[in-house]
Amino acid sequence: MIRAFVALPLPDPVRQQLNLLQHLLPLPRRLPPENLHLTLAFLGEVPSDLLEDGHHALAALRAPGFTLTLRGVEAFGAAAPRLVYAGVAPSEPLLHLHRKVITALRGAGLAPDRRRFTPHVTLARLDPQRLAEADRLRLVSAMVENAGFAAGPFTVDAFALYRSHLGRDAAHYEELARYPLVAAHA
Repeated sequence: MIRAFVALPLPDPVRQQLNLLQHLLPLPRRLPPENLHLTLAFLGEVPSDLLEDGHHALAALRAPGFTLTLRGVEAFGAAAPRLVYAGVAPSEPLLHLHRKVITALRGAGLAPDRRRFTPHVTLARLDPQRLAEADRLRLVSAMVENAGFAAGPFTVDAFALYRSHLGRDAAHYEELARYPLVAAHA
């Protein structure tokens, strides 16, 4: 079984901006910069032969490239934050790509996570049980101070299939395949 997901890799300058943002927030455990990405579909544990079918379906997918801007800092779980993330400016091309990826994966017999797609880049995961009230208030205050965060626009010219290796510390992500998007005609 392979723990897998499909995501947009981020260019190094955007990762650097996100890493700086992480250091402006009082986060107990930041994701390493090399782990920063924008998930299009989470697959979970998948048999290797089924993942191979998914790979072929993704390789056949055709979608145009586009530009994307990251904007804002938010959290899932407002009263008890469990995940802090950089938001994404509204992007119909991103939503279009997401729908095509989900359709391709389902057509290959895979069952991507069915949660509503909220485009974001995870900066840190939190344990709400371990987050003291004073720490939560400091975090919320820092998020408000950095609400104007923006990175980009940057060109999205590919998406990738990743394998996730879980460990005691941060997970390690291995890119299994990269799928180019169609260049936009001028």
